Amino acid sequence: MRKDSAQVNIQGKGKLSHTYDAIVIGSGISGGWAAKELCEKGLKTLLLERGKDVVHLKDYPTATKAPWEFPHHLKMSHADKTENPVVSRCYAYNESTEHFFVKDNDHPYIQEKPFDWIRGYQIGGKSLLWARQTQRWSKYDFEGPARDGFAVDWPIRYADLEPWYAHVEDFAGISGNRDGLDTLPDGDYLQAWEMNCVEKDIAQRIMSSFKDRHVVQGRCAHLTKPRPIHIEQGRGQCQARSLCERGCPFGGYFNANSTTIPWAARTGNLTLRPQSVVESIIYDEAAGKATGVRVIDTLTGEATEFFAKIIFVNAACFNTNLILLNSTSSRFPNGLGNDNGLLGQYIAFHNYRGTVSADIDGPEDKYYYGRRPTQPMMPNFRNVYKQETDFLRGYMVFFGADRGRGYSDEIGAGLKEAVSEAGPWSVSMMMQGETIPKAANRVTLSRDKKDKWGVPLLNFSIDYDDNDVKSMQDFLQVGSEMLEKAGCTNIRQHDSKQAPGLDIHEMGGVRMGHDPATSMLDKWNALHHCKNVFVTDGACMTSTSTQNPSLTFMAITARAANHAAEELKKGNL
Repeated sequence: MRKDSAQVNIQGKGKLSHTYDAIVIGSGISGGWAAKELCEKGLKTLLLERGKDVVHLKDYPTATKAPWEFPHHLKMSHADKTENPVVSRCYAYNESTEHFFVKDNDHPYIQEKPFDWIRGYQIGGKSLLWARQTQRWSKYDFEGPARDGFAVDWPIRYADLEPWYAHVEDFAGISGNRDGLDTLPDGDYLQAWEMNCVEKDIAQRIMSSFKDRHVVQGRCAHLTKPRPIHIEQGRGQCQARSLCERGCPFGGYFNANSTTIPWAARTGNLTLRPQSVVESIIYDEAAGKATGVRVIDTLTGEATEFFAKIIFVNAACFNTNLILLNSTSSRFPNGLGNDNGLLGQYIAFHNYRGTVSADIDGPEDKYYYGRRPTQPMMPNFRNVYKQETDFLRGYMVFFGADRGRGYSDEIGAGLKEAVSEAGPWSVSMMMQGETIPKAANRVTLSRDKKDKWGVPLLNFSIDYDDNDVKSMQDFLQVGSEMLEKAGCTNIRQHDSKQAPGLDIHEMGGVRMGHDPATSMLDKWNALHHCKNVFVTDGACMTSTSTQNPSLTFMAITARAANHAAEELKKGNL
């Protein structure tokens, strides 16, 4: 259990040298944004990261390597897969990226129900590894829980986030079209990537046959045409290499390492401290607020305390839940701010189980250029305006068309000639389904098992439900119908039956809401019962939408950080 701060020795030169205006826990997508906004507001900010340092350009060791320069040509060995059954299931894990992933034994956890927890512990976190799809949520996403009677009402609406979406989009650089859809609000985008000829034809046929379907080009955090703000960051145009998870030497996609963190550092207000596991947040009962954090150095094992007036917890959804659950005191015996006992509950994620694939008779004399970093997509068309099906909420659809290489049973010249030719066209379609937050989907702390830093292991009890199965079955049927109308043949449906987690879109556990009895955070992302602690990563989310969440994490973080800085200057925190 967390002890009083007076009972813990401070390793260092004394409390003053360990005191800052703000502490940010976690250096990924949301933590980087918190650090940038707070530093720009003039706050001396300590940014803590449990993993190693990764400096943009300097620490991308595989960024320019060819496949034949790797021992197994990018494949992982059987031994590695055996030792790492969870992380090896991630689509981005291979010989060129393994150094940015947490191996299974490096930070174990307990699976009461199967869950694939994918993590990246380093400066930049998973912003080095994300798939970079960035859509704004719509008003229907924020209104959904109150209208449909699940979860609790969001304490904010689209209008509250709209200026902050614009704020983060301008700095990050988002490519896309202005599509004029109320289900997918527009932003001020860079030039969009182009659909290939088969995708354009499929899009036209789907929209002609289904008036409620809108096919648009996917919006993504890639610089198609850098603006002055991106040049000032030292970034360049995306080269369509699709090697993003290695770290981009051109700065062509958004990650914290090449954008928010160096931008924060140039203010002179940032202190960056990697290799720092936050064991807990220190709560001062006399002051009625948090005063700092207790950190374990991963290299020396020494415990150190750091102090600040405001604390942002951005350790990524599950580690944020873990830190708060482990931050116990006489006032909060069940975790910081956890008077209602809801901390760790109402976890939700995205349902990726359903996919549909098909063949299509595309033009044999046409191909496409480069490895485009996004796909055409359809915003949700199920239960958007009212309840229409036997399941709650809906799903977003992504699809793509491509050509493989030819094949031959020959060897030598015959094989070389065959694979030099483009093969037939094929189409793939996937769902990104909204799951409904439930109290039964939760994480808790182990009572008897700890990690190598002495922190209790996290126990996962998270699963799909009937709503998820019904949503997936609807997608499989509707997706097949759409591809049939688009002229596809040999249509194949597939349920991966994968465990939750591989979507890497985990949300909840520290949800926002109006009422302290049913939520953990207020409309500014501050703990209801500890107003100087803010949570703005995936843990804060009340529901999941069908859209990708990372852009919303960024906007929520920028909004909360600016509010916190203003409140601090007014003497309210």
